[in-house]
Amino acid sequence: MKRNVLALFMAAAMAAGLMTGCGSAQQGSTESAAAGEETEATTQESTEETGAYHLRVGHVLANTHPYQLGLEKMAELANEKSDGQITIDVFHSSTLGNERDMLEGLQLGTQEMVLVSTAVLSSFTDDFLVFDLPFLFNTTEEARAVCDSELGTEILGSVESAGLKGLAWFENGFRNVTNSKHAVNKPEDLQGIKIRTMESPIHMESFAVMGADPTPMAMGELFTALQQKTIDAQENPLAIIESSKLYEVQQYLSLTEHFYAPAPLFVSTTYFDSMPEDMQAALQEAADEAKVYERQVLDEMNTTLIDTLTEKGVEITEVDKAPFVEAVQPVYESYVGTEPGMVNPDILAKVQSMLEEMR
Repeated sequence: MKRNVLALFMAAAMAAGLMTGCGSAQQGSTESAAAGEETEATTQESTEETGAYHLRVGHVLANTHPYQLGLEKMAELANEKSDGQITIDVFHSSTLGNERDMLEGLQLGTQEMVLVSTAVLSSFTDDFLVFDLPFLFNTTEEARAVCDSELGTEILGSVESAGLKGLAWFENGFRNVTNSKHAVNKPEDLQGIKIRTMESPIHMESFAVMGADPTPMAMGELFTALQQKTIDAQENPLAIIESSKLYEVQQYLSLTEHFYAPAPLFVSTTYFDSMPEDMQAALQEAADEAKVYERQVLDEMNTTLIDTLTEKGVEITEVDKAPFVEAVQPVYESYVGTEPGMVNPDILAKVQSMLEEMR
């Protein structure tokens, strides 16, 4: 099964790359044009005349998502803490490219900051893969405790040698299944459902063992694919389902909470190292405080989103998670090990030890 899913993942990823390339060419917004003009003169070092540091941070979600609000708060805080020397422009909705594009931008020096999902980081290190495992966390409090722990800090810093300096763990929340076919109450209800997943073999395997047909796809392509019925279903946290208006093309929502989705915030290591220590401290403090704010915004949204989505005509199902947890156990057997592309068993053991102490 693992071999089949990996083969499907590679083929679909190549196709998605072609689609994304086409899609990116069509997104010639004013913001992206302005960003392109700035690329050649990217602020890899400060301008001596003003002492100003100008950073661009991108993400793939809507401008009403907590990602955007948290990053705007960070921009405000960084500007205050640096006495106006740090300016951060926030670009939403894949304006600067998909997550992989933006990570490469940090490495190439054409972009300064990015907020991404953990799945896309598998090409740099396996350390983040522990967060891809299904049903690892029972509560948001558990997940945040792990992210904010010494282990979480080590994982966040594991890609610094690749040119990505981790600043903070923002959050996307627990992911849930939506579809346009029928209510999903148990794993068997996913049989034959073509579902969009993130570009993660572990995510794909999790749905494949339940009988679904997983298809990795960039976030920027998702709404159109659902609208045109190229795919039947997708899985995302409530805040994305609402802010990206997925409820317009998905009638059924099942509260499976199968994956927890943290969101690491990175700055280019080269850019960060070019800043004096006081500016580095201002940027880090702003990130730490914005992380708390972003999580609070997400918590507040989640208290109302069930009612909001119900009012918009979504049929919501509370599920018994036990059958789903049992169904995905083969994923742990296939993807925990010492080989490349697998979850490090030592990291998983440390996470499970922390969780046992909290439960």
